[in-house]
Amino acid sequence: MKRVAIIQSSYIPWRGFFDLISRCDEYIIYDQVAYSKGHWHNRNKIKTATGTRWITIPVMTSGRLGQPIEDVEIKGDWVEAHFSQIRQAYKAAPAAKVLLPVIESLYNQAEKLRFLTEVNELFLRHFVEMLKLDVLITRDRIYAPHSARSERVLATCLAAGATHYLSGPSAKVYLDETMFRDAGVTVEWMRYGPYPDYTQLHGVFDGQVSIIDPILNGHGAGFVATPGSQQGAAGW
Repeated sequence: MKRVAIIQSSYIPWRGFFDLISRCDEYIIYDQVAYSKGHWHNRNKIKTATGTRWITIPVMTSGRLGQPIEDVEIKGDWVEAHFSQIRQAYKAAPAAKVLLPVIESLYNQAEKLRFLTEVNELFLRHFVEMLKLDVLITRDRIYAPHSARSERVLATCLAAGATHYLSGPSAKVYLDETMFRDAGVTVEWMRYGPYPDYTQLHGVFDGQVSIIDPILNGHGAGFVATPGSQQGAAGW
């Protein structure tokens, strides 16, 4: 059995994303599909002393309607502003002394990158390692998928040798499960949470924030799923 997830990349995603890919043998970064403005590709949320705040990577979109996510270029300076906000928001967090320098190093590396997908993958791979998740990370480009929607996802599953495809619930509006079943691939639907609260800075608990929040608040340790299983990540 081989379970895969095929998801567009996002910037420092929330814990539910890592829960999903922790249940898989392979996560395929799905960045040959079109970039969507207002999506999570280039933004996420952190908790601050003045409330939950978006931090957004500026990207070039003018005149580039329909461009693939992997071709989206970053526009202007953003690294210093993002890390400054993170440092200010989490400097009192339990793991800040150890992990803020690590996160700062990632931002220093990100400053040298041209494409959004490169930044997203940089953070993704480091957080997967930090959380000790046993999942192979690849890109859809290596499987050369064609077509669109269900056909494209199925072609990628078959090229990757998948027997099971774990999808987020939003895909239910378009995914053709019959097509997958006829091709010998079992579709499974992710059920996010309910996740337990943890000790968090800055007032009322908000679980819909970047993975940076639980990690810096000391909730990243022990986040390990059984490799290849769908039992989920302990404690999440």
